Amino acid sequence: MRADRTRRRLLAAAAALLVVPHVAPSRAQAWPSRQIRVVCPFPPGGLTDLYARSIGDHLQQSLGQTVLIENRPGAGGLIGNEFVAKAAPDGHTLLVTIQTTLVQAQVLYKKLPYNAENDFTWISALGAGHLPFAVPASLPVRTFREFVDYAKSNPTSFGTYAAGSYPHMVAGQVNKLHGTKIEAVHYKGEAPMWIDLAGGQIQGAIGSVAALLPHVQKGSVRVVAVPTAVRSSKLPDVPTFIEQGFTEPVFGLRGWIGLLGPAKLPREIIERLSKLVIEAGEGARLKQVYDTFGIAERPTTPEEFLRLYRTEGQQWIAIARELGITLD
Repeated sequence: MRADRTRRRLLAAAAALLVVPHVAPSRAQAWPSRQIRVVCPFPPGGLTDLYARSIGDHLQQSLGQTVLIENRPGAGGLIGNEFVAKAAPDGHTLLVTIQTTLVQAQVLYKKLPYNAENDFTWISALGAGHLPFAVPASLPVRTFREFVDYAKSNPTSFGTYAAGSYPHMVAGQVNKLHGTKIEAVHYKGEAPMWIDLAGGQIQGAIGSVAALLPHVQKGSVRVVAVPTAVRSSKLPDVPTFIEQGFTEPVFGLRGWIGLLGPAKLPREIIERLSKLVIEAGEGARLKQVYDTFGIAERPTTPEEFLRLYRTEGQQWIAIARELGITLD
């Protein structure tokens, strides 16, 4: 009898050991346990918002949890970024934002409400595509050189989709090189900027292909240049800035949009999110975004994203410092 009791105790102890690993699952194993919030720090309608919604759709379909896209515009994207930086690192609050809010912002503001490298988890970078430069069709300008010459003798304003963004830096570079006094006019999103350009309220603007094309098709604006070293597949007849003799580094850089989370996100969640975003990049919805905006780049791994920030990001920072562009 005693031997039977001893045997039963040993069997019970062994059974307990077998189930111990399942008693307290990790945060990553339990993820997602509720609705996921993807914050976009800009208004609806732009490429950043489209990326957020496309990724959100794929996450919702793959994970079986509701994914809410929350637009939190304001302060050039800083409000939305700060919200995510201070969120719990449990994978239920994510951020889709442009590089300006993480890179150039370090120069634009004396003090940021977050540290770009230390307060976020870098999950995946997505291509931003070409950002064409256009003028009103009524302006007697057909090349970027002609635009610069026009600005030397006429009051000229230059539309940007955010303070400190790529077009802001281009305007600053032209002013520094050619002694012009181009005024950068910052808009909250692209839609009102292109409307003002088409109406002649501003004389130049830089933004996404997709937001610009309807105005090109109407004949109200004219595209005269694109950045980076290669032409846009959507605008194959438009020469690059470099082809037109503008070879300073700012005219050749490419931008990106990133998916991030709060710092200290568990590695298991990072890897799962990265895999899902790369999967989304092969899906119909994101492929349509790529085609609409003429984007060749596909989502990166976390390691590739951080490497991009630490290499090309530093070039952006150096250019912003050289141009002396600040917002404080």
